[in-house]
Amino acid sequence: MRVVSVGEVLIELVRDGDGRYVLGYAGDTFHTAIYLARNGAPVSFVSALGTDRYSDEVLKTAAAEGIGTDLVLRVSDRVPGISLVEANSDNGRSAEIWRDASPARQMFELPGWDRVAEQVVAANLIYFSGVTLSLFSNVGLGRFLAALEFARERGAKIAFDSNWRFASWRGDEQRARAVFSEALKRTDMALPSFEDEARLWGDASPRATVERLTTFGVKEIVVKNGASPALVHADGRSMEVPVPRNVEAVDARAAGDAFNAAYIAARLRKESPEDAALAGHRLAAEVLQHRGAILPHPKRRAGQTH
Repeated sequence: MRVVSVGEVLIELVRDGDGRYVLGYAGDTFHTAIYLARNGAPVSFVSALGTDRYSDEVLKTAAAEGIGTDLVLRVSDRVPGISLVEANSDNGRSAEIWRDASPARQMFELPGWDRVAEQVVAANLIYFSGVTLSLFSNVGLGRFLAALEFARERGAKIAFDSNWRFASWRGDEQRARAVFSEALKRTDMALPSFEDEARLWGDASPRATVERLTTFGVKEIVVKNGASPALVHADGRSMEVPVPRNVEAVDARAAGDAFNAAYIAARLRKESPEDAALAGHRLAAEVLQHRGAILPHPKRRAGQTH
């Protein structure tokens, strides 16, 4: 069993309460890879980085979490993108991102891309997001979508969270819808957030989202909906899975990414879709109550070394 998570890692600078910035590393599919690994899934990250010290730190972070890094390409004259995160007055966060020169944007065009694509095709489950798709040129998109097709022919499962971000697509909603449509035709498990689907597609309800996604042939769908129940569609039937308990959100970053990881990991363990959604809710609640995208490692929280 091998899971691959495809996407980008950014250098993240978060302004702390005293005005100083805290350095970290972030990215939606990277967050999910970390939580997948913590849930026991054998996961590798697919991306491209520079050869600078920050890229080295990203690889060290991944390795410390048990994430495979053999599918990360390195580019000598480039550095990762940068995300500058500020706190809002309502406990939310806003970010400015500079990623035009990020090597991840060309991961399927760099020397060695074909080797990476071969390993993606050989995976058992491939996870990616709408942010992943926003990175690529038409050439990169074509190669990535072809890899998904070949992987499905081999029996792999494809998991996709649309994670619609206006800025990532430079406001080009028409292109985003066209690219997402092509991705959904190749998707087995969709994990969208209703808020994103309503903004991009105009869906009136989570059920409308399920109905639309099934027209693409997606068999398993989980529509996350904040503190409201998640709508799970699997095995031809739909069910609402309530959040076990409401929590006061300290920081919403990566809550959806964590939900996806817990859900996928539970499904890999052959748990039911309902139980998997409950596992997603539980992990998302933990993340919501923590300042930052990544919880302290369970071993460190228990007072042990990593």
